[in-house]
Amino acid sequence: MQTLPTLPSDAFGRVLCVVAHPDDVEYGTSAAVAAWTSAGADVAYLLLTRGEAGMDALEPEQTAVLRAAEQRTACDVVGVRELDFLDHPDGVLSYSLELRRDIARRIRGYRPDAVLVGSWDVEFVAGLNQADHRVAGLAAVDAIRDAGNRWVFTNLIDEGLLPWTTRWLLVAGDDQPTHGVDVTGEPLERGIASLEAHARYLAGIPGHPPPRQMLTGITALQGRRLGVPHAVLLKAFDFQAPPPIALEAMALAAEAASDQP
Repeated sequence: MQTLPTLPSDAFGRVLCVVAHPDDVEYGTSAAVAAWTSAGADVAYLLLTRGEAGMDALEPEQTAVLRAAEQRTACDVVGVRELDFLDHPDGVLSYSLELRRDIARRIRGYRPDAVLVGSWDVEFVAGLNQADHRVAGLAAVDAIRDAGNRWVFTNLIDEGLLPWTTRWLLVAGDDQPTHGVDVTGEPLERGIASLEAHARYLAGIPGHPPPRQMLTGITALQGRRLGVPHAVLLKAFDFQAPPPIALEAMALAAEAASDQP
């Protein structure tokens, strides 16, 4: 199996994580967040819902308050200061222009070098993907382009939010990762603690494995691809780099030209 490269430590100074629910970042990715913040990066979270439909034993209003509080604690553990919630409905999150606009608004306001999302595929590394996760990932990808185009959602200009072009898109949970983040040691410990911060939510999931056991195993498996004890793998798109197909086509053209008499 080919060893993957490590994401350059100086590739970005500001990262915006866009996910559907409280706890979505904590299933492994928060260990990478801990590594980035320890290196001096500024990381913010944007949650599209408050996860109010996630606990059968509590009314949605109570669940929203509980899960927001647990998410705040999880953020503190990994050094994330900025945590924003949108009020789109949990469980029935819908891809829409409104959702794209709301994400683009936050991208323009925060001005990140990288936006991190979850996989929008129906099937991903953990099996079948949940509907809200798919919507959140795809809407965020489209919102990255919206944020850089002044002629899309022109009301954002009226709000004083100028276009912003993000360089990197990072996708967690993709089954074809391109890069990894070494989370061995303290970053993994902080990542585990951030998932443990969702204690009451996790207690309501029958058979949920202990966070330490689960995350230690997952990051150990991913570490094999990076050649380190523990890693988080991501698919990275660098929008400042030529598309791979363009590089391949140029190489073939140069080869053909060199063969000419």
